[in-house]
Amino acid sequence: MGKVYSDATSALAGVLKDGMLIMAGGFGLCGIPETLILAIRESGAKDLTVVSNNAGIDGVGLGLLLESRQIKKMISSYVGENKTFAQQYLAGELELEFNPQGTLAERIRAGGAGIPAFFTKTGVGTLIAEGKELRHFDGESYVMERGIVADLSIVHAWKGDTEGNLVYRKTARNFNPIMATAGKVTIAEVEHLVDAGQIDPDHVVTPGIFVKRILHVPNAKKHIEQRTTRRRADT
Repeated sequence: MGKVYSDATSALAGVLKDGMLIMAGGFGLCGIPETLILAIRESGAKDLTVVSNNAGIDGVGLGLLLESRQIKKMISSYVGENKTFAQQYLAGELELEFNPQGTLAERIRAGGAGIPAFFTKTGVGTLIAEGKELRHFDGESYVMERGIVADLSIVHAWKGDTEGNLVYRKTARNFNPIMATAGKVTIAEVEHLVDAGQIDPDHVVTPGIFVKRILHVPNAKKHIEQRTTRRRADT
């Protein structure tokens, strides 16, 4: 059966359900699967647990799902830039599982590699380690962290072919490749869709075997969280 779907709603059909654990690629607003996020908002799916480095900003990205109160828990490493997140968390309306950024990345990578748990020094002796198993290796203490496997991973790629092979562009690569491997079902939105065989195998980052469904988004909007400029030098 073909992997390419005509729109985000049909790409999510039969997969998206209430109470799912969803991984959403991106870092800030860079490389986020915005079209799929919008379709999740329109679906009304609720009680979602979302794994993402951050929660977007107010009105953009995952911030939209917070505004519609479809997310009950975030597993993240950074939650700044979003007033809605702060308000819901402080009011006890949103659960939060904080992770050091490297630990979060490794939890996702481990899930995709079939590794149920691993040990790291990061977080030992802090709140991060409370309630978790500690072990000693070579005279040092390490805390055990669990790998994460998502019910659904949604990712954004610069280019993809009809077999699901993906290529990412520069910093928009971020969490997308590891999340693509860690979902029971992975749906990718791609800016440039080409026929199978048109991507040099040496350029493929995510092999198509990991991707179940593909959505072509040729005019993806690129948001900037904080625009920083400097005065033009006098000529």
